[in-house]
Amino acid sequence: MPIASVAKVMTAYLTLREHPLAAGGQGFSMRITAADAQEEDQREALGESTLNVRAGEQLSERQALQALLLPSANNIAALLARYDAGGIAPFVARMNATARRLGMASSTYTDPSGFNDETVSTAADQLKLARAAMRIPAFAEIVDEPSVALPVVGRVANYNGLVGEDGYVGVKTGSDRAAGGCLVFAKRVLIDGRALTVLGVVLSQQDGSLIQAALVSARQLGDSAAADLRLRTAIPAGTAVLSASSVDGRETTAVTASALRAIGWGGERIPVGVAARPAMTRLKAGEPMARVTVPGVSVASTSALATGSVGAPSLGWRLRHLF
Repeated sequence: MPIASVAKVMTAYLTLREHPLAAGGQGFSMRITAADAQEEDQREALGESTLNVRAGEQLSERQALQALLLPSANNIAALLARYDAGGIAPFVARMNATARRLGMASSTYTDPSGFNDETVSTAADQLKLARAAMRIPAFAEIVDEPSVALPVVGRVANYNGLVGEDGYVGVKTGSDRAAGGCLVFAKRVLIDGRALTVLGVVLSQQDGSLIQAALVSARQLGDSAAADLRLRTAIPAGTAVLSASSVDGRETTAVTASALRAIGWGGERIPVGVAARPAMTRLKAGEPMARVTVPGVSVASTSALATGSVGAPSLGWRLRHLF
């Protein structure tokens, strides 16, 4: 479905990948031309979200990204695309190539701002992009700003009204008639002493004011997810995970030496890895037979111990199986 200004997450991600922004740094600088100022007037007349610019002023990379991600300026998206790729078309091609690289198989970008209804995606695809973007410190820092001071216009607010409330730290709003209200959100939570970030996406919210509808739905989703996220026992101690048998038919099982715990939601499927030891001629009770792992925020593992002994084949069996 159309994603409106949520598309600007990809524009910011590509800009920062190509032009990394150091902590506290301003990055590159763009000079606003008379044509840029005229374009802003034209976009505003069409009802687009824009940032007022003046010919001759300078915008740093950081300021441009702030204008892109907080008040969601379409004209700044075009400026960044032209600066980075020399034009809109080659930048859009990079957007689509990056989407494929990130596994966003259901996404198509046709412009750097999301104003075109043909720029479409899914919540699942946008979640993949949000994970990648939030790993860039400068991106995470900017989307967590409630407001910023910019040239010409002065202080502007972040359209994401959740920022600064109850652990919400970004990411990006989007809204128009075709897309409805959209929000990619990030919420910080502390689970068992570990700081984690819950990411989520809501699209096509239509109940009343579009951005407000997206904010309400995102808060419901984010708060409910965070409330159910906890450290749980994935595999109790003493769980049988492996069996072994000797050539003469004697058997034993291996059970987990200790419980394995993982952070997750109720009902979540968690992959379990069991790495068995190579074949042995004999096995004693209590001897490790395998290593059991559960992936997560940090990989947890324990030994699987034999519950009984299995010796080498008896003399009689060996005599009967000489040939």
